[in-house]
Amino acid sequence: MQRAKIISRNVIILSLVSLFNDASSEMLIPVMPLYLKSIGFGIVLIGVLEGFAEAAAGLSKGYFGSLSDNTGRRLPFVQLGYLLSNISKTAIAAFTIPLWVFFARFGDKLGKGIRSGARDAILSDEATPETKATVFGFNKALDTLGAVIGPLAALIYLLYYPENYRMLFLIAFIPGIIAVSITFLVKEKRKPVTVNQPKTKFFDFIKYWKDSPLVYKKLVVGLLVFTLFNSSDIFLLLKIKEAGFSDSDVLIMYIFYNLVFALASYPTGKLADRIGKKTIFIIGLVLFVLVYAGMAIAKTEVFFLALFFLYGLYAAATDGVSKAWITNVCEKGKTATAVGTYTAFQSIATLVASSLAGIIWFSLGAPATFLLSAGVVLFVALYVSTIKE
Repeated sequence: MQRAKIISRNVIILSLVSLFNDASSEMLIPVMPLYLKSIGFGIVLIGVLEGFAEAAAGLSKGYFGSLSDNTGRRLPFVQLGYLLSNISKTAIAAFTIPLWVFFARFGDKLGKGIRSGARDAILSDEATPETKATVFGFNKALDTLGAVIGPLAALIYLLYYPENYRMLFLIAFIPGIIAVSITFLVKEKRKPVTVNQPKTKFFDFIKYWKDSPLVYKKLVVGLLVFTLFNSSDIFLLLKIKEAGFSDSDVLIMYIFYNLVFALASYPTGKLADRIGKKTIFIIGLVLFVLVYAGMAIAKTEVFFLALFFLYGLYAAATDGVSKAWITNVCEKGKTATAVGTYTAFQSIATLVASSLAGIIWFSLGAPATFLLSAGVVLFVALYVSTIKE
């Protein structure tokens, strides 16, 4: 009975949307670089494509978050965002012209930018300050379950149809369009809008940053410094590959991590609501430090499995919990703006993080990359401990 009150109908529906959408997206992530190479994209062009798409979509999160708050609407942004992403993902396989692929990839990322703040605001509105980590944890559990189903489906498909990438894009459209369809079951609670609301500008989220509560700024600064030294998961997978493991081993390790992440998210969210979001988040950061320090010396399969198990627990303790914490410290009625502002800055920091990690890896080697991240994040954990929850 308790669970039914905390996990509302809207939370369940949005979590199912996340599951199907992530299954669609993660089905393509393992093959995206392979497909792009097969149609003539070199490594540099792939890097430019991904960087451009991530940066543009990242900045759009702040704008569309502000627009959602200013208009008092959530659902149209969620629906449009998911629809644009899923049409764009499929469109990538329609033509091999580089400019077309650029626009299609951009559309996919832009869709994420349109929906992110509004979706998280709906989830926040469905919870109380005492239950937010549980709600975000539940959503993340189903979202990440999709990240298990997608790569598994891709692995099975490629066993039977190796290098037939285009058909996989069409198959991935099926769970994607199911995700879009389910959004129409969400019942939106419209927010009152101020009369004569000024027109929303693209960089209004920067103005919000200036006017936001001090505790929000302190928390976001800590999260962004963490992001700067939390490089793409690709570097963890490259480390496994560098240790001599096969492509299948790498994919299985990635699936294992997502499975742990999915299974741990909901109970971790409940625990965060019980003993404190800050406490659980700091535990997550400490787990990150252990994983990255371990990656500097890991060589055996058992060691890597143990590290990826801890990495799944780290993700469960930080992802949904950080969003719950942010929505608790921002002003009421500015939830989408607050989340959008954070995720906009986070997207830029993520780009810098992966570039920085690549430079350090190339110059000093993999161990230096992981040890530097572990050292900095340990200080971030100490900094976060000083912030009021």
